[in-house]
Amino acid sequence: MIPRPTHLDQLARRLADFPVVAMLGPRQVGKTTLARQLAAQWDGPVRHFDLEDPDDQARLADPAFVLRPLAGLVVLDEIQTRPDLFPLLRVLADRPDTPARFLLLGSAAPELLRHAAETLAGRVAFHELDGLALDEIASAEPGTDWLDTRWLRGGFPRALLAKDLAGSRAWRDAFVRTYLERDLPQLGISLPAITLRRFWTMLAHYHGQTWNGSELARAMGVSDKTVSRYLDILEGTFMAFRLPPWHTNMGKREVKSPKVYLADTGILHSLLGVGALDGLLAHPKCGASWEGFMLHEIIRRTGAQRGEVFFWSVHTGAELDLLILRNGRRLGFEIKLTSSPRVTSSMRSSREVLGLDHLYVVCHGEGDPWPLAEDITAVPAMCLASPQWQPL
Repeated sequence: MIPRPTHLDQLARRLADFPVVAMLGPRQVGKTTLARQLAAQWDGPVRHFDLEDPDDQARLADPAFVLRPLAGLVVLDEIQTRPDLFPLLRVLADRPDTPARFLLLGSAAPELLRHAAETLAGRVAFHELDGLALDEIASAEPGTDWLDTRWLRGGFPRALLAKDLAGSRAWRDAFVRTYLERDLPQLGISLPAITLRRFWTMLAHYHGQTWNGSELARAMGVSDKTVSRYLDILEGTFMAFRLPPWHTNMGKREVKSPKVYLADTGILHSLLGVGALDGLLAHPKCGASWEGFMLHEIIRRTGAQRGEVFFWSVHTGAELDLLILRNGRRLGFEIKLTSSPRVTSSMRSSREVLGLDHLYVVCHGEGDPWPLAEDITAVPAMCLASPQWQPL
């Protein structure tokens, strides 16, 4: 088991400030494990309810009778299966003495958990848990080169830590089937599994590209609105994400559609039929896969939130993979699948047009960062796992 101290600290701080904290993330990403680690260090009583366990379901047949007298930390796992609990949680959260703190674990984003977002407004803090990051793996296994393994297998703990690549691939294939056939119906999403799998696979081939719903709709023989709904479902269950474009005053030359990515590179590679690293390096989506992997690592490492991350592109060719606006600064990140990047005219253009404070070129490999030009620095990917590296 790989410890995740940063997430533990953030959860503890949120529980100190809010009566209800919702830890959200995809299935099998480690939410229950992290909740148990938090419970082990909690100063006071802890009660854990698994809302998919028949015994716990029976215990919560009268939830007010069971939950009202509890004190300390109360964990409600798979909360999306019991939306009827949210009004009760609002009442319990408003008690003046706040005898209990509630930690909700869920596999759907707030947009799908409308009851939480509306009923618990002002009382709940959201914490998103994604796959294992490079810094977490490097801390647990110092001296081991995890970079390509993490890229190939993805961040789900069981896929990443499987004893061999065949075991990792088998787990990811089973995850996809379970997600389509069980998880989505439990959320009340009634779509044929084969239809959404087809869309998901097609989306894998669009990974890293600007969203073109009309093209996907024509390929599937459905409407633009339908494929947009499919994307909303994948994004709302943490299987995909959109990176919005940044607009300057350049007008129509700028790209104004978001880029779309699959959230986990291991799932991406399974849907693309990629097996070993050699097959990935020869695949047409290799560069886009690396870009999506590094985007997640950079965003996590910088602590950037939604509304602070963008990409920028103009139809004439200049572009920037990631723009972060945070703490009054503009940081640019260009991602290259090479160990020896060079400054390009596109980099100089984006730095000038966007008024970047600094531009980082994130490349493959390890070692120390080095300057490429004034205010442009090359950063090997494994620097993102080092606590010593901080963006300027």
